[in-house]
Amino acid sequence: MKFTVSSSALYSHLSAASKVMGAKNSMPILDCFLFNVRDNKITITASDSEKYFITSVEIIDMTDDAMFCVDAKKMMDSIKELAEQPLTFEYISDTHELLGFHQSGSFSVMSQDAEPFPLQQDINPDATQITLPTEALLNGISRCLFATANDEIRMVMTGIYIDIKNDHIIFAGTDGRKLVRNINRTVQPGFEGGFILPKKIASIIKSVVGKDCESVVLNFDNEKALIQAPEFELYFRLIEGRYPNYNAVIPVSNPYQATVDRASLIGALKRVSVFCNQSSGLMKVHLENNLMKLTGQDNDYATSAEENLYCEYDNSPISVGFSSQFMLEIANVMDCSNLTLQLADPSRPGIIVPAEANEQDEVLMLLMPMMLNE
Repeated sequence: MKFTVSSSALYSHLSAASKVMGAKNSMPILDCFLFNVRDNKITITASDSEKYFITSVEIIDMTDDAMFCVDAKKMMDSIKELAEQPLTFEYISDTHELLGFHQSGSFSVMSQDAEPFPLQQDINPDATQITLPTEALLNGISRCLFATANDEIRMVMTGIYIDIKNDHIIFAGTDGRKLVRNINRTVQPGFEGGFILPKKIASIIKSVVGKDCESVVLNFDNEKALIQAPEFELYFRLIEGRYPNYNAVIPVSNPYQATVDRASLIGALKRVSVFCNQSSGLMKVHLENNLMKLTGQDNDYATSAEENLYCEYDNSPISVGFSSQFMLEIANVMDCSNLTLQLADPSRPGIIVPAEANEQDEVLMLLMPMMLNE
């Protein structure tokens, strides 16, 4: 059988699907894409046995149906450098040979029988369903992803918690040292629920969901979830467990508040962090008389640096220690002109929020303090 497809469209979908594939798969067949050619489209499935990415490419022309597996790396490398053009494939079922023909040449790869490829389990028909605007989902992921934990001691903290309320939705991420809470009131689900989105899945969503996609549909039960977008379906297992009470660690009363230009703060943090202790990243933040003073030093190498920033601050002097790296990460993720640092005392967490509040899309970043050597 033969079929013709756009080279760039095929590569784009293969590239997206490949993001779920593992570096070392438990089954050799999972190093392959599953191609299902029928109904004038190629349905491509990629998996690592726990995650399944399914996407479809429209076919220009075809002669018959076919289903086969082809090595993912070989297929992508074969068409990666091709300019946009019609790409014709001929699949020889007797020998499992897949021939590719383009304007300047041809190539041949061996395919495999599709039978051993494990297929995804359908989501429970009684699963909870919610439709999310793409902008709300991507903003929540982008803001929370950096705050999730990397170690697997507490698996629940390696993902983003999506906390669904009747009239809003909350995205939360924490690793115990920093925390993000994003309350989006543009989404009003009308029910309550929640699940923990694995970090890997969040990264995939962030990279494959296009800005032109208006919304995605989330289906989830206690174990599995399915994300449906116009160009793909993504099946995956949820992280099981109870997510920490993120609201409990957020100080309610913070009398010390300083507002500073975000771009200036980022520049100062980058310069000071070079001179902070490389293992702890400890940096001193001192507020006094409309001035924010950032101080970093490394006694092991006898280096130090100090930066003075203008800020709006009229309370009594206060000093607190923070990780320069974490504070820089927070400042980089925020998408506003000015930031407000809120403090209760040097031993309690610091809160960083946009200076101009947005009631429909509320963002709060929390940073645990570090002990100053004074």
